[in-house]
Amino acid sequence: MALGFSRRGLLSLAAFTLPAPAQQASANGLPTRRLGRTNEQVSILALGGAHAGRAGQKDRQAAIRLMHTAIDEGITFFDNAWDYHNGWGEEMMGLGLEGGWRKRVFLMTKNCAPDYEGSRKCLEDSLRRLKTDHVDLWQFHEMNYDNDPDWVFESGGLKYAQEAVKAGKVRYLGFTGHKDPRIHLKMLAKPFDWASAQMPINVMDAFYRSFQNQVLPVCLKKNTGVIGMKSLGGGPVTARIPSHTRITAEQCVRFALSLPVSTLCRGYMSLEQLQADIRIARDFKPLTTAEKREILALAAPEAGDGRHELFKSTQVFDGAPHRTLHGFALGD
Repeated sequence: MALGFSRRGLLSLAAFTLPAPAQQASANGLPTRRLGRTNEQVSILALGGAHAGRAGQKDRQAAIRLMHTAIDEGITFFDNAWDYHNGWGEEMMGLGLEGGWRKRVFLMTKNCAPDYEGSRKCLEDSLRRLKTDHVDLWQFHEMNYDNDPDWVFESGGLKYAQEAVKAGKVRYLGFTGHKDPRIHLKMLAKPFDWASAQMPINVMDAFYRSFQNQVLPVCLKKNTGVIGMKSLGGGPVTARIPSHTRITAEQCVRFALSLPVSTLCRGYMSLEQLQADIRIARDFKPLTTAEKREILALAAPEAGDGRHELFKSTQVFDGAPHRTLHGFALGD
């Protein structure tokens, strides 16, 4: 049985209390927003490296064409990670950014090791695969368990990352995670000023282990740029958010972009998917309170138990290096 909820309950959500995102227009009409304390202006959409790598496995030239189209349309933020497709995600993006394209993007990749030597190897591998001498943002990946933040500080990972910044191999440092807001809050409470924090931002998240309610306000206070991800609840809208909720993919994207995130990381397997988001983002205007209330009302009956955000409650979405680090079995 679907349970109702009160208007007062809706109005207590961060979606109604956080300020509308500040953004600037660009020459091609795709808005940009400031990435936290960095003062870097990045496109409100980011191209996801995992999907770019997967697309490249099917058709390398089509994937390169998709990346170039994204840049030409104004997407300047490119996402990746050391472990995506065993390194192929970065290699594919490196191919796409050859020939001057690298200079047109703000390039981010992720470190999958908490220790000094592991971090050094991750960065060396990433720079080689991406065919660049530096990355603009390097994030400690999958801070998902209570001991992950401690390992980054105690095992030398942050020490190496700071050395990489001084050496000019990295410009800014951040972290990611998708399992529990408490872990993000623990990272934010550590003695370091993070440039960014990447987290799930979607309509279901508003009601279950909510990053937007618990973490987003702290990031704004600390001037840490927020990178949203999993805007469709962790998968295709038809797979993660049942059609009978009547929530569309466009509503999901508009809702996420209406929160004060610096950019929203989205995965594209085709030009059609990319162009659909370009149409949403071009000259984007945040949803009104009434529009957000309407979308949240559709989500509320099924959102509170986490059934559509399995990346929070299971290990299905945990990457292999992070499973191994914790001694967990590989696979589902």
